[in-house]
Amino acid sequence: MSNDELLSSLAHYTGTNHYHRMYADFYLTDGARFLADNANCYWLMTLYWSHLVNIDHNYHEFTVLKLTVQNSAAFVSIEDGNDNVLAQQFVEYTDFQLPTFSLYCCWFGEGWVVMLTSEY
Repeated sequence: MSNDELLSSLAHYTGTNHYHRMYADFYLTDGARFLADNANCYWLMTLYWSHLVNIDHNYHEFTVLKLTVQNSAAFVSIEDGNDNVLAQQFVEYTDFQLPTFSLYCCWFGEGWVVMLTSEY
């Protein structure tokens, strides 16, 4: 799938019908699952979750993942929505096809749900 096709397909997700469990307390919306399946980036969801387990949801119920890819490497920043960095990680190699991408993740009482920004 080309970048344009992927972005066009992702634009259709403006809500979700299901939460898809990935880990005990980590769920993907329909759009996030589509992204993971079609951009082969379950690794990105796992990276997000691995940092969320260290974030106190009582203080940060909402987070933003910002991914920047350059020269097959990536930098990931997880923020609180107000540009305050909660975690960050350098990824030495990735084949993620888009140069930048953002995801949101919210605590919903039983766990975290990651979603496309258009699904918020």
